[in-house]
Amino acid sequence: MISAVLPTYNRAPFAFVKGEGCWLTAEDGSRYLDLGAGIAVNALGHAHPDLVATLTEQAQKLWHVSNVYRIPEQERLAEALVEKTFADTVFFTNSGTETAELAIKMARKYHYEKGQPRAEIIAFEGAFHGRSTGAIAAAGSEKMVKGFGPLMPGFTHLPFGDHAALKAAISDKTCAVIIEPIQGEGGIRTLPDACLKGLRDLCDQHGALLIFDEVQCGVGRSGKLFAHEWAGVTPDIMMVAKGIGGGFPLGAVLATEAAASGMGAGSHGSTYGGNPLGCAVGAKVLEIISDDAFLAEVSRKSALFRQGLESLVARHPTVYEAVRGQGLMLGLKCKATNTDVVNANYAQHLLTVAAADNVIRLLPALNIPDVDITEALARLDRAAASIS
Repeated sequence: MISAVLPTYNRAPFAFVKGEGCWLTAEDGSRYLDLGAGIAVNALGHAHPDLVATLTEQAQKLWHVSNVYRIPEQERLAEALVEKTFADTVFFTNSGTETAELAIKMARKYHYEKGQPRAEIIAFEGAFHGRSTGAIAAAGSEKMVKGFGPLMPGFTHLPFGDHAALKAAISDKTCAVIIEPIQGEGGIRTLPDACLKGLRDLCDQHGALLIFDEVQCGVGRSGKLFAHEWAGVTPDIMMVAKGIGGGFPLGAVLATEAAASGMGAGSHGSTYGGNPLGCAVGAKVLEIISDDAFLAEVSRKSALFRQGLESLVARHPTVYEAVRGQGLMLGLKCKATNTDVVNANYAQHLLTVAAADNVIRLLPALNIPDVDITEALARLDRAAASIS
């Protein structure tokens, strides 16, 4: 039977009918331990009771009215995000891709309104910012852009971590620099704190805006509410999605008052963005994850998991090369082909996600119990043994 769904995904040959915590139940009744969390989306696992209750309560009251009117749930979530971050203002979207489009527009409009139009945006190899034409132009890789031209102009792509190339490329004509503090699709590559600090200084020196894409690495994933907090620097604009909705489609662009100053009435919009359902759930997710005790637990679980992964690498040197990442955004750099490793994990009823640079991603729910970490390590061990 030919599927009616456009075949843009290489899908694994099974489907899930129920989820609870870090576990998924397939159509045949078999259970899988989920270390992908919907690619860092299900930050509190599947069917978290507080999120189910929040969604149910809001669904019984109001789903959608559009941004023609005030939306109190949206206002409350925006106020909470402003209180907990560098930002002065928030725009809500339905996805990470949409946040990229607004971040690009906002940065260019900022300079236009200052009477000094700038279009050039510096981005980095290995980046992933979404699938729209603007977002793929920002990423720039052949895999992302081939066949989709002409692309949005104005992007310069530099090697990841090449300080000399960055200093040579940035100038008083640079509109913005866009970067993921931890690359996800690019292979769980963490930018050192010193680099983020240096990037902030360079942007300030040249009057360019700094855009952090924290769609995958944000919302507690690193052990801080947002990954850039480890470096003690702040961006001008930040892209957020995935974990902020805990599984409900939700994204947000956070910005300083200055960076957003060009975005007046009519400059941007979204039919669904910031709807009462999404914002009610997002507010509950933020309430839970932003708690200091919760974030401390993310770091503790990360240390436990990482210790086990380092041991795994030592026991299977023909399969694994190194552990990468921060918090519960972890990666295993493979010597074996990463797709073979993912398939071996499937055979152990363990879900992991491939990334570039021959890496597999481990992105479990942030509240994963210790017992599930232990079980995950055992299954990773058996999967590696089946390859080696």
